[in-house]
Amino acid sequence: MKEKILRKTIDLFLTFGVKSITMDDIAKELGISKKTIYTYFSTKAKLVEAASIFAFEQINKGIFSICTSNFNPIEELYSVKTLILKQLKNEKSSPQYQLQKYYPKIFEALKKKQFDSVYTCITENLKKGIEKGYYREEIDINFITRLYFNGMIGIKNEELFSKNDFSAPYLMNSHLEYHIRAIATTKGLKILENILKK
Repeated sequence: MKEKILRKTIDLFLTFGVKSITMDDIAKELGISKKTIYTYFSTKAKLVEAASIFAFEQINKGIFSICTSNFNPIEELYSVKTLILKQLKNEKSSPQYQLQKYYPKIFEALKKKQFDSVYTCITENLKKGIEKGYYREEIDINFITRLYFNGMIGIKNEELFSKNDFSAPYLMNSHLEYHIRAIATTKGLKILENILKK
C-alpha cells in the first residue's frame, strides 16, 4: 500500500503540481481514507519527501541501466534525457521548481542526491567520450561535470526560463546540444548531427 500511495502521489504531483494536490485528493484518487495515508505518512511534507526520494530512485535506476549499456557517450546522454522527460511527464508541473519554492529543505536534500548521481554518470560519460574520441581530450572533467549539473538545475528556474516562453523538452534539448557542442570532437559532432536529424 505504501508504494501504491507513493506512485499515485508522484503521478498527481507531476500532473497538477505539489502545492495544489491535497491529502484528500490523493485519498480520493486511490479510493482509500485519508487516515490510511496518515498511517504511512504523518504529514504532507513527509509524503512529499518520500515521493521525491522514490521518484529520484526510480529515475536513477533507469539512468544506471542506460549508463551501463553499450551506447556511445553522446547517444547515452540523449537516452538519459528522454528517460527523464518521460518519467517526469515532460516536467509540465515544474516539480523541482515547486519543491524549491514550497519545500526548500526537501529540495536541497534532493539536489545533493542528484549531484552525487549526475557527478558519477557524467564523469564516466566524459571519460568514455575522451577515450573513444568523441570528446576533446583536453577538457577538464571535474569542471565540465559541475557546469553540466549547474546548467540542468538552472534551466528549471522558472524566473529565468518561464514556462510561457520555454517548454521543458526545448530547454533540455538545447542544454544538451550546447553541452555536447562545447566538448565534442569532429567525430562527436557527426554523431550529434545524426541524432538531431532524427
